[in-house]
Amino acid sequence: MCGKRINPFSTVLSEQLTIMDTSPSASPRATAVTIGNFDGVHQGHQVLIRRALTYSQQFGLDCVVITFWPHPRVLFGRPHQPLTSRAARMRLLQGLGDLRVLELPFTHELAALSPEEFVRQHLLPLRLKHLVIGHDFTLGRGRSGQPDVLRALGEKYGFDVDQLPPVEVGGHVVSSTCLRELIGKGDVATAASLLGHAYGCEGLVVHGEGRGTGLGFPTANIAIPDTMLPAPGVYATRVVVPHLGKTLQAVTNIGRKPTFGDYGLSIESFLLDTDLNLYGNELRLDFVARLRDEKRFESADALVAQIRTDVARARDLLTMYF
Repeated sequence: MCGKRINPFSTVLSEQLTIMDTSPSASPRATAVTIGNFDGVHQGHQVLIRRALTYSQQFGLDCVVITFWPHPRVLFGRPHQPLTSRAARMRLLQGLGDLRVLELPFTHELAALSPEEFVRQHLLPLRLKHLVIGHDFTLGRGRSGQPDVLRALGEKYGFDVDQLPPVEVGGHVVSSTCLRELIGKGDVATAASLLGHAYGCEGLVVHGEGRGTGLGFPTANIAIPDTMLPAPGVYATRVVVPHLGKTLQAVTNIGRKPTFGDYGLSIESFLLDTDLNLYGNELRLDFVARLRDEKRFESADALVAQIRTDVARARDLLTMYF
């Protein structure tokens, strides 16, 4: 596949994120480009990238995905929890095909550029021939780079602008905002249909209080990530252990353990059919289905009975994924 082709104008950072040398001599080929934050790399993002890939294959171009870090909301002091970590977003993008990812630092200086200044500084050095944008895309200072402005710049500098319509799945217009609403209420199944993959998070396995072991359900306690978590509750999950190359079934609780008092938020995964000790390892949790709300039980015995029910339901739901 083209994704294995050696890229003569890329380097790898310590975080294993790819950046590009954008000097005119860096690549012998012109480019098809799409631009966005690509938080979540959802189905709408995937359609944009695949259109840019189609142009690159049809006209013998390099495909370039331009993204930003940090998110613009962070720069302007507004609350923001990303749907994907920086590294996970990069992996998802690079998994879509033969493309190069150019991550621009989102600074006040970048935000202050006019659309034409952005085009001249960041797109023309790529020898841009085709620019693919989404239905609500704008570029430049004060969101002044509307599609008609970009088309005028394209006529001036020799590139085409292709604006795609919104992507709808199951009656939802796919967007990062819609996904946050779904995930925020725990609807991970619908979120997965909009993403094109299960919603997940990554974290280090840390020591907990050992309460799960005492109940007969030892758990892997996962450090709270910087990315958005689904609503508190109990979920059927897949646990991916990268260094072992294993994917395991699990029941995961996000919550505060109200049966035993008022605790801080925690993520606890009971791994089915394994006694692996995963302390100190990085895991990825994929949330497959929500089983129930977290609730306070009158006794530890009542909680144990409910966990047994949760495990049985999770096994049924997860069977199709293994």
